[in-house]
Amino acid sequence: MESTAANSYRTLGAITRHAGSLHAVRKTDLEFGDLVLVTTANSTYSIHVLEDGYYSISGGWFDRQGLSPVKMTITGCTWGGSAVMLDIMAACGLHLEFGNQVVTSGIRKIHVFPCESKWTN
Repeated sequence: MESTAANSYRTLGAITRHAGSLHAVRKTDLEFGDLVLVTTANSTYSIHVLEDGYYSISGGWFDRQGLSPVKMTITGCTWGGSAVMLDIMAACGLHLEFGNQVVTSGIRKIHVFPCESKWTN
């Protein structure tokens, strides 16, 4: 999925209209063991889906802080302000917000790799 500019979506009405057309990965679309690679304007994050709303996260800010991999929640996605879509893990053009309140630069690409056990069933 490629990025679309979200900078013009600053009013509640514009955000609401834009939300329906997002190229997004919802948290409910993912299962234990899935891998999601999120490329932002400044970094790449490797996110493994764990259980109970937790993820194992490496890359970007976490690598620079010497924390990778870290077990953490994902709050959701934002347009860069305080409106957060809680059901979205990642969406092109938006910013990923982690459970520690770190917010990424704009998301450019998202790749989902299903857990290998799904391929053998």
